[in-house]
Amino acid sequence: MNVLFFLRPKVSTAYIYYDNTLRQGLEKLRHYGYTAIPVIDRDGKYRGTVTEGDFLWKLTDESAWDNHAQERLYVKDILKADRNRAVNVNASLEDLFLMAQNQNFVPVTDDLGSFIGIVTRRDILQYYYKLTHPEIAQKQEQAAAANAEGA
Repeated sequence: MNVLFFLRPKVSTAYIYYDNTLRQGLEKLRHYGYTAIPVIDRDGKYRGTVTEGDFLWKLTDESAWDNHAQERLYVKDILKADRNRAVNVNASLEDLFLMAQNQNFVPVTDDLGSFIGIVTRRDILQYYYKLTHPEIAQKQEQAAAANAEGA
């Protein structure tokens, strides 16, 4: 088992671009209901993660509460590159799990630093829950499937 076992690929992951305006970034956060989101550049390299708080503080500092003002500010202006460090796809599971202790998601990059997806703490916890409580997990999955069919 390796990092790829837990990977949510880039195509299934929301992210924003480094050169997006604050308005574009906020719209994406709101659309997905996230409180934090990975940031990449146009070459696909992982640049960091931004949070709702980052947007809020910048908007407050700049008094940029209208859409026009938000169009003059960019995600790169609020990016904290040291937040949510990425793990290389070839990293050990131990490294991944250590990072997941402090981050809701861990960005994953390839050997060239390109963003290839994320691993969520939730996915790791669910996997280990299923390992340690297989009969309960199976019942929960069956109940969820039955609810999905009835919906």
